[in-house]
Amino acid sequence: MNFLTFEDNYLAGQSPERKIIMTNKEKALALIGTFASGDTAKAKELLAPGYIQHNLAFGTGADAFVAAVEGLAQAPVKTTVNNIRAFEDGDKVFLQTVYNFAGAGEQVGFDVFRFDADGKIAEHWDNLADKAAPNPSGHTQIDGTLEKKDVDKEETRKVVAGFVGDVLRGENPDKLTSYYDGDKYIQHNTAIADGLSGLGAALEAMAKQGISMVYNKTHMVLADGDYGLACSEGTFGGVPTTYYDVFRVENGFIAEHWDVMETLADKDTWQNQNGKF
Repeated sequence: MNFLTFEDNYLAGQSPERKIIMTNKEKALALIGTFASGDTAKAKELLAPGYIQHNLAFGTGADAFVAAVEGLAQAPVKTTVNNIRAFEDGDKVFLQTVYNFAGAGEQVGFDVFRFDADGKIAEHWDNLADKAAPNPSGHTQIDGTLEKKDVDKEETRKVVAGFVGDVLRGENPDKLTSYYDGDKYIQHNTAIADGLSGLGAALEAMAKQGISMVYNKTHMVLADGDYGLACSEGTFGGVPTTYYDVFRVENGFIAEHWDVMETLADKDTWQNQNGKF
């Protein structure tokens, strides 16, 4: 029997003698695609029976996910899914995607999917934020380079984990400038301009307004090539907040940054008890 990748099969056409071997990244993209297609059979095929959901607006389990796909398929306005970037690190895939669920408005999201030993999607974490206007430097939440360089992901993970700990969690703030190549830094946060100077100006403005951005704990740091994702929790302006930050690392420096901040929902509204992380 010949074993083909999803792309091979797509190009060649399916035949009974050939078995499709999808990568985990292709499976994750296929799963989020069911929000638009309404293909509940595909969702059931991809999910592990004990699927663990950390999006607190949905119930846990494969059946709850399939029910959500069914609900979107019946909505009068079709859901759209536009994946921007996709990465893979061990048993996890992380995605940056623009969703518009049933015409509710565009949202930018980061998703993390964990796969079990059978290749099924077993767990999911995410952060979502409304799509906003370009930031003071004219960058959007999703634009920028799409190229992924084939570099040692462990070096990328080391830089990202170090920056998040030293700077964002405030463990060694004096190391801030060591993570940047001068003022060369592309920023996609909706409120901050490019450069270390832009970050400093934004933090100063927030301080004058009495707003503090606090990172208390980082739950995972994933890496693929020159990109790293850090998933953290803390507070913003005193309100419990979860932070998903993607950094592109170039020559050992933080070169580009995309993020999604989400206010942590009140526990009495949670549709599952798995927690955000």
